[in-house]
Amino acid sequence: MARSVWKGPFVDGSVLRKVEKARESSRNEIIRIWSRRSTILPQFVGLTFGVYNGQKHIPVLVSEDMVGHKFGEFAPSRTFHGHIGDKKARRV
Repeated sequence: MARSVWKGPFVDGSVLRKVEKARESSRNEIIRIWSRRSTILPQFVGLTFGVYNGQKHIPVLVSEDMVGHKFGEFAPSRTFHGHIGDKKARRV
């Protein structure tokens, strides 16, 4: 279910603080975040975030096309190894 429009996009406060700090320092470092549910805002464009997927931080370089999406969409947390096929059909 989508979030109400009148509430606005959700962004964790710690992410906003880290972005402001990174913009002031003007260094190109990876900003490590654990908030996969936060929405990507236009002020995040050009920054690199390390989004935690449960095991490690996946580097995500934010572009203009990503605005409005969630960070979790760009750091998959599950590995798909394929379906277990029918062995009889594979032999033929």
